[in-house]
Amino acid sequence: MKNEAKMITILLADDDPDDRKLTQDAFAENRLANLLHWVEDGEELLDYLHRRGQYTNLRGEALPGLILLDLNMPRKDGREALKEIKADPELRRIPVVVLTTSKAEEDIVRTYDLGVNSYVTKPVTFKSLVELVKVLGNYWFEVVELPPEEA
Repeated sequence: MKNEAKMITILLADDDPDDRKLTQDAFAENRLANLLHWVEDGEELLDYLHRRGQYTNLRGEALPGLILLDLNMPRKDGREALKEIKADPELRRIPVVVLTTSKAEEDIVRTYDLGVNSYVTKPVTFKSLVELVKVLGNYWFEVVELPPEEA
């Protein structure tokens, strides 16, 4: 990647440990130096973003610059979490990319109605995931102008 690429923290919300590991490996394969953190469900995602529970130690640190969100998670699914994120003035500017196995038109329409920035279906092969992460990296870290971090 180019030197001017943005160094932001990426937060992956996915309950499947294999998917998390494959995504982490795809980031490494693309030599993306961005910090990749993960949470396992929508409740934990909101705790991370609000710096509560096990994430109180993150108070004062910058929020993630991008969220990769699975839709089908336990406790609070991605749709519910997305709705809360986009309704919160402190969080709504964080770009959210849905990364899910669902190709359902209802999910696509609903998440865009809730304010998702992009909707991507998870690839079925690791090679395709590596290519997807490369495209996401180029787009979100080199092309797009993200809103500045607020103090």
